[in-house]
Amino acid sequence: MMALGVVGGSGIYSIDELSVLAEHEVDTPYGRPSSPIVEGVLKHPKNPVGQEETRLFFLARHGRNHQIPPHQINYRANICALRMLGARQLLSVSAVGSMREDIVPGDVVVVDQYIDWTKGRASTYFEEGVVAHVGLADPVCAELHRALLQAIEAAREVSDTEFDVHERGTYLCIQGPQFSTRAESRLYQAWGADVIGMTAATEAKLAREAELPYAVLAFATDYDCWRNDGSDVSVESVLAVLRANSSLAQTIVALLPSYLTHPQLSPATTALKHALISHGPHADYVLDQLAWLLPQLK
Repeated sequence: MMALGVVGGSGIYSIDELSVLAEHEVDTPYGRPSSPIVEGVLKHPKNPVGQEETRLFFLARHGRNHQIPPHQINYRANICALRMLGARQLLSVSAVGSMREDIVPGDVVVVDQYIDWTKGRASTYFEEGVVAHVGLADPVCAELHRALLQAIEAAREVSDTEFDVHERGTYLCIQGPQFSTRAESRLYQAWGADVIGMTAATEAKLAREAELPYAVLAFATDYDCWRNDGSDVSVESVLAVLRANSSLAQTIVALLPSYLTHPQLSPATTALKHALISHGPHADYVLDQLAWLLPQLK
């Protein structure tokens, strides 16, 4: 049985199609994750690797009551906890602002690149005694990206919601929790950003270090504030679009397992093979921190 981790962003705090098996309070070397992790099973027609069920682990990124702002999320604990429980592929569901006229609020963007403009976040597992440099040229798993596009098209056939799909896009990740100034928004657009958010680049880095294939299902909720009509983004406008897209997001997640291939087909699962530079004896605290990821250091 394949195991999929899902990190739900703004407006996605549960998966209705999930047959719940357990709820986990997980302690990690980095503290506790944003919320208890719900474990369940998604049933689906036989997929290409012959699986009829997929184990799913769901985590609410901002907490169940949306009480954790983006700059205070314990990203390391979130990714670590999902992997410790058994997740071997990771899907992020995220709200984003559009930086292009043709990406209309309500559209779906399957992000494939990032510009990380955050500051001071803990975004690596390798520090204080063990050095690793993972490749991040292609931060999104091509196999998971392809499966996600197929699930989106399948969802379009059964959904009453009309939307366009953008098969690629560059996600500009800002620190938050404030939205951009107009000058910043126009600068980011000039950089070639297609969408803007506050979380996914940090997750992508940690997922790669944790050797988890990663992809993002992004929903455009607004036009940020780069347009010349004087409009800007507000929580009210974002929530309105999220409410309209909540059912669609859950449908896509429920359909995704039917198109998943084995995670070992992704280069992400061997990201650390040639990334570790440190060698020789390691301090006990380093071993304790990384035993969940690198048991061979013991």
